[in-house]
Amino acid sequence: MSERADAPVVLQVALDLMNLHRALEIAREAVEGGADWIEAGTPLIKSEGLEAVRALKKAFPDRVVVADMKIMDTGGLEAEMALKAGASVVTVLGASDDGTIREAVEAARKYGGKVVVDLLGVSDKPRRAAEAETLGAHYVGLHVGVDEQMKARTPVELVHAVAKATSLPIVVAGGLTSETAPAVRAAGAAVLVVGGAITKAPDAREATARIREAVRSGTALPSVGMRKYGAQEIEKALVQASTPNLSDAMHREGAMAGIHPVQQGVKAVGRAVTVHAMDGDWAKPVEAIDEARAGDVLVVQVDGATKAVWGELASHTAKRRGLSGVIVDGAVRDVDEIRRIGFPAWARTILPNAGDPKGFGEVGVEIVCGGQRVRQGDWIVADDNGVVVVPQERAQEVANRGLDVKEQEDRLRAEIERGGTLSKVLKLKKWEKIVG
Repeated sequence: MSERADAPVVLQVALDLMNLHRALEIAREAVEGGADWIEAGTPLIKSEGLEAVRALKKAFPDRVVVADMKIMDTGGLEAEMALKAGASVVTVLGASDDGTIREAVEAARKYGGKVVVDLLGVSDKPRRAAEAETLGAHYVGLHVGVDEQMKARTPVELVHAVAKATSLPIVVAGGLTSETAPAVRAAGAAVLVVGGAITKAPDAREATARIREAVRSGTALPSVGMRKYGAQEIEKALVQASTPNLSDAMHREGAMAGIHPVQQGVKAVGRAVTVHAMDGDWAKPVEAIDEARAGDVLVVQVDGATKAVWGELASHTAKRRGLSGVIVDGAVRDVDEIRRIGFPAWARTILPNAGDPKGFGEVGVEIVCGGQRVRQGDWIVADDNGVVVVPQERAQEVANRGLDVKEQEDRLRAEIERGGTLSKVLKLKKWEKIVG
């Protein structure tokens, strides 16, 4: 453990929300759980203005309030505004001009505050950290942004590198949980900034207390959700997310139109094995079973839907081979038997009549299924809601973003169950688009 890790650690909750009333509620829970500093996150300041800082300071006068301004210009003016509103700490981007940082530091000196130079977006972080110290900053911040977090990047190595370049206390933010915070603390972080692991938790007090205990003991404690999955864990993440979660994560894209589950209560997650077949010609779909690996999902584009290209015997074979499921943009039959054996299947329509195995078509080619482009190796997730295609090159990011959507909904559900309504919790009328 580094010498820095022997000093008392500060636990800061980052309130990156749109609505002040929700931020205040979560802040109360976090303080009860042991949060030391309360951050008015950048999204909160942008949506509610510095009134968010004033409200937090009024509600928690004994806590340090951080205004995550991410100042990039007019450092003196913007720092002064935040400090007068009740903040004790303001953030300035390390990518800004030296003069911007100096002006912010000067404003902090006049109004009894402190400045964090956030190294987000800075390529040479150790060098800029050393420069920030020379410019008078009180802290340097290592911030793994939300978009970077979706790629499961962590700040531990950066803490080691920056700690060698400066004597300033290091503020670390970016996807910290009860699992990851102890390692970051051991690397030398002085302030641990936790956002989603607290703000998305159904019980923010309990989540905060768990993180506090993990840091105190130096032991990683399993977190309930909130973790980010690596490139080798994509399937594990996708299994936890629903198709609506993933569609939301892709900005309401990726969902197949007109493709419905043959039975309820099953889920298929796997890599796509693509098939292009003719109406009623079931040769290629059946042959593709032999080419697929355990866990794959067959995705079949059919030119027409007047005759079935999939049925009972194909399902028995696919199940025996360990396939996760089949998606047919065409007709299937024998659905009573498919349901009986529990093989996950989705289709455009159900018909009793089949065609003949003529062998027209291809396996492993790019297809269009339910209006979505599907390539061999893309990820397929199918459940009671339908089917979503996750492009293979974006799979890790989309999987983590899908879980982020799920976690945010879990928190909203908890607030609704406490007596709220969805429209009031989200203040929908306030955020309706102004037309004209």
